[in-house]
Order: sequence, then C-alpha cells, then structure tokens
Amino acid sequence: MVVSVDKSILRSLCVLLLCGSVICCIVPSLAAAQAGAQQSANLSFVRAFSSANDVREASHPVLNRTLDIIAGPKDPEPRVDALQSPSAITTDSNGRVFVADPSAKVVHLFDFVNSKYGLLDRGSDRVGAPVSLAVDGQDNLYVTDERSRTILVYDSAGKFRRSVGTLSGGESYFESPAGIAIDATTGRIYVCDTHRHMIITMDDRGRLLAKAGKRGGGNQPGEFRLPTQAVVEAGELIVLDAGNTRIQIFDTALHFRRTIGLDYVDRRTGLAVDHRGNIYVSDPVLNQIQVFSSEGRRLYTFDPGTIQGANFTHPSAMWVQAGSCLYVVDSQGNRIALFQIRGENTQPCR
Repeated sequence: MVVSVDKSILRSLCVLLLCGSVICCIVPSLAAAQAGAQQSANLSFVRAFSSANDVREASHPVLNRTLDIIAGPKDPEPRVDALQSPSAITTDSNGRVFVADPSAKVVHLFDFVNSKYGLLDRGSDRVGAPVSLAVDGQDNLYVTDERSRTILVYDSAGKFRRSVGTLSGGESYFESPAGIAIDATTGRIYVCDTHRHMIITMDDRGRLLAKAGKRGGGNQPGEFRLPTQAVVEAGELIVLDAGNTRIQIFDTALHFRRTIGLDYVDRRTGLAVDHRGNIYVSDPVLNQIQVFSSEGRRLYTFDPGTIQGANFTHPSAMWVQAGSCLYVVDSQGNRIALFQIRGENTQPCR
C-alpha cells in the first residue's frame, strides 16, 4: 500500500526500515511534526559561505585576499580558497571563523567583521589532515591533525607554538585523535582518541592528567566505543560516543553523570551546545538536527533545509558561537550555514 504524505512536514522525520522484503516508513504523529516545525521557527538563516569570495565586500574588488596576521610567507603554489571537505568549525572571541578541511590539507579562516579571508600557517607543511578544531580562553587555536596524529597549537596571531602529543622519536601519544574540546576556565584539553576508545585529558601545556575508557571499548558508563566529538559547556564535558549510539556527559574531572540515547550516529554526525545548555546532534542521512535538553529530554527535531533561505542538506559538523549563533556544515554542498537561535538577551549573529 502506498501512503501519500506532506513532504514539507515529514521529509526529515520519516525513518526507513527494512521489514523482511518490505520497506516500512515509521512516521511520528502530525502533532509531533507540527511541534518540530514550530520549534524550528525559533531559528533564522543568516548566511552561507564556502569560499574567499563570500567574505570580500563588492565595493572593494582589490581587497587583499589573505588575512595578514596568518598569511605567512608566500609560495608559488595555487591558493586553496574554497571549501573542499569541511569537517569541523569553530570561532574565536573576535568572531573569526575557522574551518578544518582535510581534503584541501588546510584550515580556512573567514573574517566577516573585516571582510578578509586567509589560510592558517600558509607556506608550511605542518597541517596535513586537519579534522577538528578548538579555541581556548586566550584565542589560541588547537588543530587535531590526522596525518601527524598530534594537536597543533597556534596563538591568536596565527603563529605556530607547539605540538601536543609528540613523543621522542617523532611518535605520537595518540592513536587516532579526532574531536577536541577545551575548558576556557581551566585550560584543560579533552581529546577523543577514537580507535583507542578513550577520552584523554591534558593541561594547557599538553601534559597528561587523566583518561577515561579502555582499549577494545565498552558500553558501560564511562566506557566508549569510537568517541568522535566533544564539547565543554557550563562545567560539563559532553561526548558523542558514536559506536554506542549515545551521548555521555561528565563533569570536567571525568566523573560520569548521565547518558542520552540516540537513534543514529555515523562518522559525520556533529555535536554542539547552545546558551541554554540544549544539545544539538546532526543526522546527515535524514537531513535533520535533533535537539535535547541538558538532561536528555528530546525537545524537537528540525530540517535546516526548511528554514527560509537556507537551501541546506546533509548537516554534519556544528558549532555554537556566543551561545546563540549556530554554524552547521553542509556536507554535500561543501559550505557552512549560519543560523540565529532566537531567544531572550541573544546578540544578533553577523
């Protein structure tokens, strides 16, 4: 039997299952779908960007295409000024947007305040496969590099300072570092070492403080199977425990507090937290973002493509700036969309 449904309402809320030889569509109630649509109205589309062209003012056609403080020495290679495979995004206190792009082997910087664009560590070969990013309380940028299996640290002026995780002989302490989060209050660094199934905690100099999880993984509280993303917010560490299809929440000393079960997770699934402590989890397969309260109650689900002006599909990595500016990677369109989370005392996103 074929059932006709309103795709504008149910497009992102229909889950397909293989039931023997029949494909079944499990659809939430109309009331639930309408609630999701109402909640998504609390977000508005601000802009999308994917290349240097998106930050240059039309009135300044000869505007310098690099951001002077991070451009570095010039070299004869053609510049990479468009996103190829964005995997992570973060911002600093000046509103500058950093995007990790492992296929292009660069970290892009978009400065909309000053209408400038640049590449981190231009002219060096240190950045090989950047997969995750974090900024500390002094605007130092931490880059998880998959090629070297280390964390590269740059100061607020874009100058390389050190590598975290490097051992004698050029080996790395990490096996497969992925998501990274920094507690701006203490400077502690939290790294998802995905294939070791661990969360590693270090101080601001890169010295080991603690770790959680075990080799081989596990599904008990405080154990992980392929952790991929982490966020620190309001004294809590929120970890996407991808292999166990859940979120685990700890205090910043790695004491387990609670867990949130998820319907689906893959390697592209993103994680973010807003100013209310609400947790955002992207689903690039169903083109939707689920939102949970800090205690784990499912608040609503929305399709970012249904927000007016967005024209958006396959959300993956996410970041919330200043509590109410939600950046989302469009993993199919290789671009970034910025959404305003509306609410009391929220600053307008630019």
